[in-house]
Amino acid sequence: MQIKRSLTVALALALALMAGTATAETKIAVVDVQRAILNSDEAKRLMAQIQEEFTTEQDEIRKLQTEAAAMLERLQKDAEVITEAERGRVRQQLESKNNDFVYMSQKLQKRVEARQQELFLGIDEKVLKAIEELVLSEDFDMILTRQAAVHVGSLYDVTRKVTEQLNEFDKKADKKK
Repeated sequence: MQIKRSLTVALALALALMAGTATAETKIAVVDVQRAILNSDEAKRLMAQIQEEFTTEQDEIRKLQTEAAAMLERLQKDAEVITEAERGRVRQQLESKNNDFVYMSQKLQKRVEARQQELFLGIDEKVLKAIEELVLSEDFDMILTRQAAVHVGSLYDVTRKVTEQLNEFDKKADKKK
């Protein structure tokens, strides 16, 4: 249903553009906003900063994984020689490590997402400004989000240009510092 409505809106929009500009060529492009942001120098720098901030927690999670794998291997290797009580104790320890792993992973994920939102605050305005400048410099009549189009040839995708513009903003900001 959603696709059908999107197609109807896109077709109506295209017909309206064609009807209104019979003599002029309409210049339309699409942009994948998320990809433009994530490919920008600023986003790469911020993601590296986040990665560095949470290295200790990631190491703790990896340590839990290693310990659990070693316990499981030991349990499988010594299955014939250990007692049922020992097997039960090791399984209990494994379950505890698994619970710790799940808890720590979810906690880390929430902290990373919160930090990403904090660091990426305000980037939406930069993206809009980059798109606006692209519209003015290349005389586009319309730039749609990539998700709004069913099919787009690479000729009409200006994501790379938006990323380049974001990088230019970043360079100008660095020069002002």
